[in-house]
Amino acid sequence: MNKLPGVKHVFFDLDHTLWDFDRNSKLAFETIFEKNKIVVPVDEFLDVYSPINFQYWKYFRESKITKEQLRYGRLKKSFEGLNINIDDFLINKLSDDYITHLPDHNHLFDGALDLLENLNAKYALHIITNGFEEVQALKLKKSKIDHFFKTVTSSESVGVKKPDVKIFNHALTMAGAQVAESIMIGDTYEADILGAKNIGMRTIFFNYHKANHDHKELEIDRIDAVKIFL
Repeated sequence: MNKLPGVKHVFFDLDHTLWDFDRNSKLAFETIFEKNKIVVPVDEFLDVYSPINFQYWKYFRESKITKEQLRYGRLKKSFEGLNINIDDFLINKLSDDYITHLPDHNHLFDGALDLLENLNAKYALHIITNGFEEVQALKLKKSKIDHFFKTVTSSESVGVKKPDVKIFNHALTMAGAQVAESIMIGDTYEADILGAKNIGMRTIFFNYHKANHDHKELEIDRIDAVKIFL
């Protein structure tokens, strides 16, 4: 039984929501470090890189930096934090190699595939993503979930990023959906949840990282727990 009556359209974020970004990203770094003879344990690198990457994505969402500055800066700052001197040529090569190899690994969160198969029988499914358009398309295709989605809205195609209401309105228009019959599911409170709520859309917060907060939301810590509500 649908516990959220009236829902016809389900919008998902992709990275960290369906697509297990942390796991796939680690595998990509292992590949490019070996390829470029970077002698640093990947786990040690990721301990430094992960919070830097998080901050750079925040800058990117706020349009404070470009895509190129994000790709370069997060690596440059991470190696500096490890006191490893790497020249700009290699930083740029690693940046390109990372984007190339990231879609080579396509682990989904546990239960994601079964969830999509179940929801696909009852709802129209869609993606709204801030990720780079060309990479997101490859992730969807190579993880063999692209066929589930009626529309895919990327920030690059719209020219604004979540949480800007324009990207949500654009996604609704593409889907032929009304706010009252739609719900957004994502892992980033600021981008996914607040962005959707700002146009009146219902939301489910996938708080798999178990962040402490005082917000009143429908919340899950496993993506397949969406079935509790839909």
